[in-house]
Amino acid sequence: MSPLRLVWKNIAGSAFRSWAVFLCALVVGGLLFSTVLLVRGAEDSLRLVQQRLGADVVVVPEGTGDRVETALLMGQPTKVWMPRQNLDRIGGVAGVAIASPQLYLASLANAPCCTAEMFVMAFDPQTDFTVTPWLNRHLGHNLGLAEAIGGSDVFVPYGEDKIRIYGSEIDLVGSLERTGTGLDTALFLTFDTAYAVADGSYTKAVRPLEIPPDSISAVLVQVEPNVDPRVVALQIAHDVPGVTAIPGSGLFQAFHTQAGLLSRIMAALLGTVSLLSLLLVGLTFSMAVNERRQEIGVLRALGATRRAVLHSLLVEALMLALGGGATGVLLAALVLYLFRNLIVASLMMPFRIPSVPSLLALAAGGLAVALADVALAVLLPALRASNLDPATAMRE
Repeated sequence: MSPLRLVWKNIAGSAFRSWAVFLCALVVGGLLFSTVLLVRGAEDSLRLVQQRLGADVVVVPEGTGDRVETALLMGQPTKVWMPRQNLDRIGGVAGVAIASPQLYLASLANAPCCTAEMFVMAFDPQTDFTVTPWLNRHLGHNLGLAEAIGGSDVFVPYGEDKIRIYGSEIDLVGSLERTGTGLDTALFLTFDTAYAVADGSYTKAVRPLEIPPDSISAVLVQVEPNVDPRVVALQIAHDVPGVTAIPGSGLFQAFHTQAGLLSRIMAALLGTVSLLSLLLVGLTFSMAVNERRQEIGVLRALGATRRAVLHSLLVEALMLALGGGATGVLLAALVLYLFRNLIVASLMMPFRIPSVPSLLALAAGGLAVALADVALAVLLPALRASNLDPATAMRE
């Protein structure tokens, strides 16, 4: 009988032991993969949204920083206002190179293109550095009146050629790269389009879009070269009353903290599960070795070396671990993909699925840990079995 056939015979001959090892590897591999994927996906999303904004400092009405950050990351529409004259004050602060205003609005609930209120962001094409660079690269021109670009999850309703907002038809001319954040469900249009939609909403919509006169929601700031954004943020907060100035490096700190907490919780859970799996697999194989003492004695008597016995037991365990770990990784990937929106809503964390090479690397890591966990658990019983005296084992 070939060594591989003997391994398969032993696997099939002990369903309990085989399933125990398989399931332990499944849980360890799947849990490690999902843990790293969730944390990596959240960190990638935070990094991408900060890059998309491109701001060294974000200025919002005092006390609204958390609301604005949640709107940008989770796509929860918000309406915050401050006087437009703040824009000139901010632009006059030492170290400010560009100050670009934005309006944060919301579409009507259950409107075409979306099942809930959609986050709508209006920008000034003359000063914007968030959306305009993408427009220049991909469209070669800025947005015109009644034109917009959307996040990756914004779409034109089936059978239509435009999006309707507050009764006005908007031409969706492009979609931005997926970030895994609220920006994927946001619609970007110019101030002129926002004002035109608001004016028309009084006769076209069931509820008008109201924009307070001479108001903006936020100001994105780029500082001059070699100027510390934190110093500029402090100066803005001092010179402009009623605002909160957040340095770009300080954006989404609550979400960074939450991602770190999630990482620690999942790491503790993974450590506990790995330890329990180690103990269970080790106990299971110890029982198997005791049950198979005569079989091992016969193999040794027939000429099998200690190394061959050890190799056979390790291969048996690692085959089960490989199958279980691969199944766990695939199941975890499938669950995270199918229920990613539910997971994001439950954890209140952004999440972006990494690239295929990153996914493969994470999957390999999950498999490696599952294999190492099982190999470590089996090593001691396998060594004990390989050292059995053939004559003594056959008499027992």
